[in-house]
Amino acid sequence: MERRTFYIQTFGCQMNDHDSAAIASMMEGAGFVRAEGPSDAGVILVNTCAIREKAEQKAYSQIGRWRLLKKERPDLIIGVGGCMAQSEGQKVFTRVPFVDFVFGTQTMHQIPEMVQKVRERKKKPVWIGMQADAASMEKLYVHTKGEGLKAFITVMQGCDNYCSYCIVPFVRGRELSRSSAGIVAEAERLAASGVREITLLGQNVNSYGLKGGDGADFAELIRRVSAVEGIKRLRFTTSHPKDLTDDLIAIFAEEKKAMPHIHLPLQSGSDEVLKAMNRRYTSGHYLGLIEKLRAARPDIAITTDLIVGFPGESVEDFQATLDIMRKVVFDGLFSFKFSPRKGTKAFDMADTIPEAIKEERLAVLQALQQEHTILKNRECVGGTFEVLVEGRSKAGEGQLTGRTPHNRIVNFEGPEALAGREVLVRVTRSWINSMTGELA
Repeated sequence: MERRTFYIQTFGCQMNDHDSAAIASMMEGAGFVRAEGPSDAGVILVNTCAIREKAEQKAYSQIGRWRLLKKERPDLIIGVGGCMAQSEGQKVFTRVPFVDFVFGTQTMHQIPEMVQKVRERKKKPVWIGMQADAASMEKLYVHTKGEGLKAFITVMQGCDNYCSYCIVPFVRGRELSRSSAGIVAEAERLAASGVREITLLGQNVNSYGLKGGDGADFAELIRRVSAVEGIKRLRFTTSHPKDLTDDLIAIFAEEKKAMPHIHLPLQSGSDEVLKAMNRRYTSGHYLGLIEKLRAARPDIAITTDLIVGFPGESVEDFQATLDIMRKVVFDGLFSFKFSPRKGTKAFDMADTIPEAIKEERLAVLQALQQEHTILKNRECVGGTFEVLVEGRSKAGEGQLTGRTPHNRIVNFEGPEALAGREVLVRVTRSWINSMTGELA
């Protein structure tokens, strides 16, 4: 008997999380019911990541665990998709031959059709075409619905930057923006279901509207989404420094719903390394953007990405990264060791850095950032912040949890009836990853 149930396992970034949520809504629209776990599912879908080798290994390891489940239930359908699948294609069947179909980053809207083809013809289709268009994007995202207070909206697909270390343009395709009308409609749908905070997603949201869309640039899109009734908070990620305009920076001063937090990946503090990475900006330009952001919104929280061990990174290059960290004093950091990805320019670069040195530099980087994070959180003690209450905290009985406009976690005592509301909380203590407070 055919099981009309499905289970989704997601690896990777926020965009993958949002894509998986859209896939789930689409499957439900096609008559499937979400299963609690893989053992209850008639269809298992895996949304993978390829940004680093470790992410691919984790995905293949998880898929391998389902081999026995497939043996016990031959009618179980397993589909592998996302960035790793886009990159690997037919090779997925070599690694995990019991998988039934492979779907790419731009064919997710066809998953119900793929499932049906597997059931009818017993074929193993590979649908990884890079033929994205605005209509196919809307087919996927028209199904999204809110689950909780916070939600993501994908505003564009792909990337045209071709940073020398990054596989994203090869697995996500070229940039293509959705229409602002479709995005606003999705925001209205989410608001009606109880969502209060929206994060606009894109590989490079700053270039929204350059290809596709309906004439609005990213700053204008933020203004239009901010006008949606019921949405109290608006965030966006990820921004590219070379495309951060004065108009977009001004949004932080002009739009009340635009939260005072930006994630602005630096990747390296060395101009030589930035050039080799094909980032197309200098450390001086980046510091200029920080000055403008803080002029527009003095309390803005700034987080970043940094890579250590890029080919050719000298001791002086690494020191330049530490120097710019001390100048900016980031609120948070995502740090990584360079991971060579086949097909990128950096994959064939000479003068590779030994793994031991990468490990050492990463540890130094993270230790410095920990000092800065502790400092930034400590500065909040005694201050009162508007907190969007997300619900019960795991920190202790009777505790609620929520986030400040600057995206810092605060735990405090209060009745569960406050969930979903914005309340004033005075911060009394700070930790590395969170803060403690009391209702003001």
